[in-house]
Amino acid sequence: MSILVTGGTGFIGSHTVVQLLEKGYDVVIVDNLVNSKKLVLNRIQQISGKMPKFYEVDCCDEEKFRKVFEAEKITDVIHFAGLKSVAESVQKPDLYFSNNVGSSKVLMKLMKEFGVKNLVFSSSATVYGVPDHVPLKETDNVGGCTNPYGQTKLDIEYLLKDFSKENPDMNIAILRYFNPIGAHPSGLIGEDPQGIPNNLMPYITQVAVGKRDHLNVYGNDYKTVDGTGVRDYIHVVDLARGHLCALKKLEQKPGLVVYNLGTGKGTSVLELVSAFEKANFIHIPYVICDRRPGDVDENYADSSLAYEEMGFKTQLTIFDACRDSWNWQSNNPNGYDEGDSNEGVCSKSK
Repeated sequence: MSILVTGGTGFIGSHTVVQLLEKGYDVVIVDNLVNSKKLVLNRIQQISGKMPKFYEVDCCDEEKFRKVFEAEKITDVIHFAGLKSVAESVQKPDLYFSNNVGSSKVLMKLMKEFGVKNLVFSSSATVYGVPDHVPLKETDNVGGCTNPYGQTKLDIEYLLKDFSKENPDMNIAILRYFNPIGAHPSGLIGEDPQGIPNNLMPYITQVAVGKRDHLNVYGNDYKTVDGTGVRDYIHVVDLARGHLCALKKLEQKPGLVVYNLGTGKGTSVLELVSAFEKANFIHIPYVICDRRPGDVDENYADSSLAYEEMGFKTQLTIFDACRDSWNWQSNNPNGYDEGDSNEGVCSKSK
């Protein structure tokens, strides 16, 4: 019996796979490697001592995806796979809808066909749109997403809710992430964005390693502690652990549940920069720029429901995340593009 992890070689997926393997689960990864590298599998093995099964398959390709279900005894699915760049989604909305929503439809069809009952879905706090208050609770209104990427997450949530009503024997956990940062403390796996980073922490670490001259801080006139935007930054190792908590929750046959995964505390851009400097004794030069369209003052979670219902609570701090992010970047200044080869990695299917 195995857990299928779609997008399992990506940033959050790889950290979750490590924890699954360390807890004794059998893992099957499906990934098309559009936003990741196959050699991540070698790093996962170095950390956990185990090599997960791997299929190089696009989840939109129903015929090839079905062969994975035919070959493996899947009992649970954690669904990370999807395009994730906010900026790219604005430029290519049709691509994002066809890929993210389309792959989820194929997955739901195959789960029903092969009798797989448990699904953990990787959603996002972007489904809340522009919040009129913080912290955000799972019962707050969703919609008004500020970009196509966020809208695809919301569309998939609606699909899953309809799917749950039509298939009451299915158990689905929708996890709404806030802002993942950090890396595995080993320094072997971490966030490896392509091109200019869309997220704050990899931009900071690329400045620290000398790949970029300075950090652009978009806006300093927000109604926050120092004028810069406030977000809920959660360590990726904590976030990965949340998926294991969700799997245990699904064993209780809960139907459909929705949880925020965050720290419950907001941190401003400049506070995060300061924490990084103190954690790593590195100065981060920055320039204040104009606000970006769609950015909001504050966005952070009420994560109490995840604790009450599945025992999830963050254990790592912003300081830990800053230290681990720099450990990853300093040991891998060009991400996964150096230091390893794909030799020794066996793909089960192409």
